[in-house]
Amino acid sequence: MNIYRYMIHENYIIDKNGRKIAVQVPIKTYEKLVADSEELDEIKEYRKAKARKSNPIPFVQAFNEIEETVK
Repeated sequence: MNIYRYMIHENYIIDKNGRKIAVQVPIKTYEKLVADSEELDEIKEYRKAKARKSNPIPFVQAFNEIEETVK
Protein backbone atom coordinates (compact mmCIF):
# COMPACT_ATOMS: atom_id res chain seq x y z
CA MET A 1 0.00 0.00 0.00
CA ASN A 2 1.39 3.36 -0.98
CA ILE A 3 0.10 5.80 1.62
CA TYR A 4 1.34 8.79 -0.37
CA ARG A 5 -1.15 8.23 -3.16
CA TYR A 6 -3.89 9.20 -0.68
CA MET A 7 -2.20 12.27 0.72
CA ILE A 8 -2.99 15.61 -0.82
CA HIS A 9 -1.81 17.78 2.02
CA GLU A 10 -0.71 16.74 5.48
CA ASN A 11 -1.15 18.85 8.60
CA TYR A 12 1.36 17.88 11.25
CA ILE A 13 0.79 18.21 14.98
CA ILE A 14 4.00 19.22 16.71
CA ASP A 15 5.00 19.19 20.35
CA LYS A 16 6.48 22.13 22.24
CA ASN A 17 9.94 21.16 20.94
CA GLY A 18 8.82 21.30 17.32
CA ARG A 19 8.85 17.52 16.81
CA LYS A 20 6.15 16.01 14.64
CA ILE A 21 3.98 13.77 16.84
CA ALA A 22 0.86 13.26 14.73
CA VAL A 23 -0.69 14.06 11.39
CA GLN A 24 -4.16 15.15 10.36
CA VAL A 25 -5.60 13.67 7.20
CA PRO A 26 -8.89 14.24 5.41
CA ILE A 27 -11.73 11.93 6.55
CA LYS A 28 -11.97 10.25 3.13
CA THR A 29 -8.24 9.49 3.25
CA TYR A 30 -8.56 8.11 6.77
CA GLU A 31 -11.51 5.91 5.79
CA LYS A 32 -9.61 4.58 2.78
CA LEU A 33 -6.55 3.81 4.93
CA VAL A 34 -8.71 1.96 7.49
CA ALA A 35 -10.49 -0.03 4.77
CA ASP A 36 -7.18 -0.97 3.15
CA SER A 37 -5.74 -1.99 6.51
CA GLU A 38 -8.75 -4.19 7.26
CA GLU A 39 -8.49 -5.80 3.85
CA LEU A 40 -4.81 -6.56 4.42
CA ASP A 41 -5.65 -8.12 7.80
CA GLU A 42 -8.27 -10.32 6.13
CA ILE A 43 -5.76 -11.40 3.47
CA LYS A 44 -3.21 -12.31 6.15
CA GLU A 45 -5.79 -14.33 8.09
CA TYR A 46 -6.87 -16.11 4.91
CA ARG A 47 -3.27 -17.04 4.12
CA LYS A 48 -2.70 -18.32 7.67
CA ALA A 49 -5.87 -20.41 7.52
CA LYS A 50 -4.98 -21.80 4.11
CA ALA A 51 -1.50 -22.78 5.33
CA ARG A 52 -2.91 -24.78 8.27
CA LYS A 53 -3.07 -28.51 7.85
CA SER A 54 -6.58 -29.29 9.03
CA ASN A 55 -9.79 -30.81 7.82
CA PRO A 56 -12.31 -28.26 6.55
CA ILE A 57 -15.79 -28.25 8.05
CA PRO A 58 -19.03 -27.49 6.22
CA PHE A 59 -20.06 -23.83 6.09
CA VAL A 60 -23.31 -24.44 7.98
CA GLN A 61 -21.43 -26.10 10.83
CA ALA A 62 -18.92 -23.23 11.01
CA PHE A 63 -21.74 -20.68 10.94
CA ASN A 64 -23.59 -22.44 13.74
CA GLU A 65 -20.44 -22.65 15.88
CA ILE A 66 -19.81 -18.94 15.42
CA GLU A 67 -23.42 -18.10 16.26
CA GLU A 68 -23.17 -20.12 19.47
CA THR A 69 -20.09 -18.23 20.63
CA VAL A 70 -21.77 -14.88 20.01
CA LYS A 71 -24.76 -15.67 22.24
